[in-house]
Amino acid sequence: GATLLGSTNPFDYPIDSVVKWKSLIYSIEQKNVGITGRGMIDGRGFRTAMNSLNMVYRGLIKDELLNDRVREPKRPENLYFYKCDHIIIKGITLKNSASWNQTYNQCSNLLVDHISVDNKSYWNNDGIDIVDSKHVVIRDSYFDAADDVLCLKSFDTTKMCEDVLIEHCVARSSANALKFGTGSRGGFKDITVRNLTVYDTYRSAIALEAVDGGIVENILIDSVRAINTGNIIFLRIGNRNSQGRTPSMKNITIENVYAEVAFKKPDAGYRYEGPVEDLPRNISPCSIAGLPQYKIKNVLLKNIEIVYPGGGNPNYAYAGLSPKDLDSIPEMPAAYPEFSQFKELPAWGFFIRHAEDIHFNNVTVRAKRKDYRPAIVMDDVNGIDFKNVKILEPNAGHKKQIFSYKSQNVKGN
Repeated sequence: GATLLGSTNPFDYPIDSVVKWKSLIYSIEQKNVGITGRGMIDGRGFRTAMNSLNMVYRGLIKDELLNDRVREPKRPENLYFYKCDHIIIKGITLKNSASWNQTYNQCSNLLVDHISVDNKSYWNNDGIDIVDSKHVVIRDSYFDAADDVLCLKSFDTTKMCEDVLIEHCVARSSANALKFGTGSRGGFKDITVRNLTVYDTYRSAIALEAVDGGIVENILIDSVRAINTGNIIFLRIGNRNSQGRTPSMKNITIENVYAEVAFKKPDAGYRYEGPVEDLPRNISPCSIAGLPQYKIKNVLLKNIEIVYPGGGNPNYAYAGLSPKDLDSIPEMPAAYPEFSQFKELPAWGFFIRHAEDIHFNNVTVRAKRKDYRPAIVMDDVNGIDFKNVKILEPNAGHKKQIFSYKSQNVKGN
């Protein structure tokens, strides 16, 4: 197939007056559109980004810069579809954008099928961004990106991502493989993800976030294999940009998962590795972390096995189990959400705080080496049951592996 090369001259990309963003290809308020075939779109983003930065320093482009980078909207994506209906993206390869890669904003009836993404040319290189869109199918595709890969966002308080199916995909990321957020103003509802393979991913395999006043509701994640990742599951309610609205997360099912957490940096050697941060901390557990006034509700974890490296060393970082220690773990409601944001946590398998109706069914967590922490810690949980939960840790002795604090209606194990 043919290759379409993006210009490396930033002035060849005017900021669109409607979407307020730069892109190589736009489609705005169109129906029955798409890009198909076996060709490639190569944005040549590294050179474009460097040229943009050079022009800022020369005073030819105005930008405040963030972390010595031109901000994302002033760097071109490869594709931007806005308020389009009946879209087909099939068979193509997308690579080397200067910013995000492909955005579908307030679109409907979108099919992304058998595409390949290689997007590690610069910072903020996402795989695909679905923004406030409905009736979306992403299937049989491969993604390798420097930033979040399968990323659903919500920027409009009156809209949300709804009726989305992601299936039979492979994801590699120097951030998160599957992420809802960070932008989460309207929210995410009725979404299914199945048969997802994740590897060499720096942050979380699964990150669901409601931090801007939106909802995360009716989510099914089924059949995930994640190897060499920094974290597996991160569920988070925050209060970053809620502006008086009430964030919520409920009715989440994650099932049929096999995962291995890395001891070393999972994305070492890739271009634009994720930054080392939130140290000191030992290996972080999965987290289900709401806020005192906004609980995460009705989560089912079923048929899950997670292998951790273990080896948590209290001389490097320590989080105890006393009331003082547990109460000192910061809430961080307005912080940017990441699995590592709390630094050291008092569990090596799961940390659950400010939650209701949490269900563990046939879940195994295994540490390869002894860890000073228990496997599971609950703080302010109302209603949690453990059915056929196995905790395997060498040389653990008689250590209590499930620890409950300020929690009630704890059943099983």
